[in-house]
Amino acid sequence: MSGQGNRLVPAGGDRPVLAIVGATGAVGTIMRDVVSTRADIYGEIRLLASARSAGRMLEVRGEQVAVRELTAAAFDGVDIAMFDVPDEVSAAWAPIAAARGVTVIDKSGAFRMDPDVPLVVPEVNPDQAFNRPKGIISVPNCTTLSLIVVMGVLHRAYRLRQMFAASYQAASGAGQAGTEALYDQIEAVAGDRTLGRRPGNVRSAVPDSGPFPAPLVLNVVPWAGSLRPDGWSSEELKIRNETRKILGVNDIAITATCVRVPVVTGHSLALHAMFDSEVSRDDARKLLADAPGVVLVDEPETGEYPMPIDAVGTDPTWVGRIRQNPDDPRGLELFVCGDNLRKGAALNAAQIAELLVERGL
Repeated sequence: MSGQGNRLVPAGGDRPVLAIVGATGAVGTIMRDVVSTRADIYGEIRLLASARSAGRMLEVRGEQVAVRELTAAAFDGVDIAMFDVPDEVSAAWAPIAAARGVTVIDKSGAFRMDPDVPLVVPEVNPDQAFNRPKGIISVPNCTTLSLIVVMGVLHRAYRLRQMFAASYQAASGAGQAGTEALYDQIEAVAGDRTLGRRPGNVRSAVPDSGPFPAPLVLNVVPWAGSLRPDGWSSEELKIRNETRKILGVNDIAITATCVRVPVVTGHSLALHAMFDSEVSRDDARKLLADAPGVVLVDEPETGEYPMPIDAVGTDPTWVGRIRQNPDDPRGLELFVCGDNLRKGAALNAAQIAELLVERGL
């Protein structure tokens, strides 16, 4: 198969050729695992990365594959390319791949808000994957992906009109540097039970906070992303803008506060959602219990609620703590979490690719 406009058509083989761009990174590693353990729908799988990684042998589908340098020629014969690279790399290379007939599935923020690039979550807006005038499909931010499958189910039934979100974002959301920084900080404070009891003593024990603005161990940091006007962070605005685009409604009132917490993997969010019509707790639970890509964990009387310690390494979005707003029957309060490296990046891209192959488009 090879890309022609908005279509993938057979070319030289029965199964499409897949390229994983950024195959050596944290999400690239999970991407290799995801495509190795899901349906075997690809012919060749090419692993692309920077020149310094070229020649490395990495496992995919149980075989050792040599990493190729990211060049224009490396896309020759490729049908679908999944990009997991920084924004500036995607901005430069995704159009090059698309111009060579490749359908690009990009996980960076480079194209998410481009009106000519669909922002796709297969459980929510799968048809948008087939309207890609630039040959590029974008994957939402991992924080948005932690809530959007659940919110998509509820939006279809009741129409979302307002949402307040408070995120609890894992260290791995800041990349491998975030994960390593948290482990280093844990080692730095291990065994000292006086830390956290006096002003500044955690900071003195952890001189290097890594990619975070303050130590994450024994702490929460009410900041994730980069500074935007009026005190907002980029992560907070992504939740607002991406949720609107995916649901296809530009007037939903959405605000978020993003907080980094000392969890290695698994983003969580507390959500306050208001709808156009009344929604009971029981009805919402029934909808979510039957929804694809969702696990309902909502038995607080027995201590069962969604937590990243359980969601890590799994594919679905976990949801629980569902309560009807006591002051407005159109409101719901709920808690969601998911693995920010699986559904938050790798799995969603794999699902989009599978959708394209399944429909032959």
